[in-house]
Amino acid sequence: MSKMVFVTGGVLSSLGKGIIASSIARLLKDNGLKINMMKLDPYLNVDPGTMSPIEHGEVFVTYDGGETDLDLGHYERFLSQALSKKSSVSSGQIYQSVIDQERQGAFLGKTVQVIPHITNEIKKRIVDNAKDYDLLFVELGGTVGDIESLPFLEAIRQLQFEHECYFIHGAYVPFLRSSNELKTKPVQHSVRELQSLGIRPNMIVTRNEVPLTESAMNKIANLCGVELENVIQAIDVDSVYKIPLILHNQHVDEIIAKYFGLQLNNNDHEELRTIIDKMNNGKQVCKIAIVGKYTQLADAYKSVIEAIKHACIANQVEDEIDLIDSNEIDVDQLRNYDGVIVAGGFGNSGIEGKIQAITYVRENNIPFLGICLGMQLACVEYANNVCNLNVVHGEFEDGDKIIDIMEDQDLNQLGGTLRLGNYSCSLAKGSLAHNVYQQDEIQERHRHRYEFNNEYRNILEQNGLVFSGINKERDLVEIIELPSHKFFIASQFHPEFSSQLTNPNPLFVELVKASINK
Repeated sequence: MSKMVFVTGGVLSSLGKGIIASSIARLLKDNGLKINMMKLDPYLNVDPGTMSPIEHGEVFVTYDGGETDLDLGHYERFLSQALSKKSSVSSGQIYQSVIDQERQGAFLGKTVQVIPHITNEIKKRIVDNAKDYDLLFVELGGTVGDIESLPFLEAIRQLQFEHECYFIHGAYVPFLRSSNELKTKPVQHSVRELQSLGIRPNMIVTRNEVPLTESAMNKIANLCGVELENVIQAIDVDSVYKIPLILHNQHVDEIIAKYFGLQLNNNDHEELRTIIDKMNNGKQVCKIAIVGKYTQLADAYKSVIEAIKHACIANQVEDEIDLIDSNEIDVDQLRNYDGVIVAGGFGNSGIEGKIQAITYVRENNIPFLGICLGMQLACVEYANNVCNLNVVHGEFEDGDKIIDIMEDQDLNQLGGTLRLGNYSCSLAKGSLAHNVYQQDEIQERHRHRYEFNNEYRNILEQNGLVFSGINKERDLVEIIELPSHKFFIASQFHPEFSSQLTNPNPLFVELVKASINK
């Protein structure tokens, strides 16, 4: 039988279930166990690829081209492990698969129902992800009680009789400052809701501002039917990367390993401790501006933000990260930052502001990293302002297109049709890119449908721009750089997606290094 840990949440959303799951998974991986993770999302979209970043947050891209929930990013960053697109499952995927099977006659004329057909499809995907692993962590999106989650919860309920399952329930414990009281009633209600669906949690992880009192912990244990040692606190901290050790100090990894009869190798998590020490002993502050148009929701740039943090840890400096709205930017404010990132995005909103930002950092020798659309606009900016051309980005304007749509793109079908996932990039020896990566060829993740028009490569090269990264299979420009600048580099790919806590992406590491070495 497969071994599975299910993480549910109650009371409210954005509780941090993904962080809890990732933290525990990291602890167990450090102890020699082979871990896999997956996310169940109740929404009917097939994937988040066409969803607004302001509503949903960023779309995280896996190495094999999956457009997934941002929690997949948490999993990869904590585990230092690349996950497949199979690790992200939505209701839309489940229903689409079942309907496709029905159209093909797979159910032999039977009435197709939520139980057993939808629940069986959910169970199949979970079990498939558990194969060849010691333990599978499964996070259920949303909160217990959401009508959209019921098929997933029923599938999970059934799995406990077919495989070895452990249930962790995350719940918020509010603190009323007016009466100086912790309120456990919301936890009790969410657990009662879960129990009514046939699932009894083995462990409760509370999210709270202040430490739980002994009385509160006893009340949660008694009224929710769990052992006192299995009431765990995930108290608010200044960095999510401190959570694994906080949970370790409460013996969470030992409790779960004992339940499944798994042997731990007594790892002291030295790597995590070293990282925390670096975070706590930053020598200086590195101020980085992210110029984008989705600034209303920081999660729209979650992987970029985390990649900067990883790079700051590697350079032993404190991070200070600001999101600057490209629709309202005053470029003079960029003089207050050590480095600037112009992030990716879709649509023509905020384009002029991004171009203005690129001009400013280029002319004022401020370290710069452009990502995806940021690279494309850097080409537009350089062509028009340095090479005296009159060119446009083909997604936004008609004219001479220095950035044009890729040949295989169909604008009539938007979902899942971009150039997605890992593609190779050959680096020119002696270039900044080659010095950064210390490799002749790299693999990085992509999410785009427009590309640099090679008809303009010669004239930009003649004027000092270097095309240092090329996908040789299709002769696509992947990296540009400006040798005359302190640090000016931009990539068609998204380097933030491959950045991990213990293995930060080199482009971000070098951006921070250039930013602090004034």
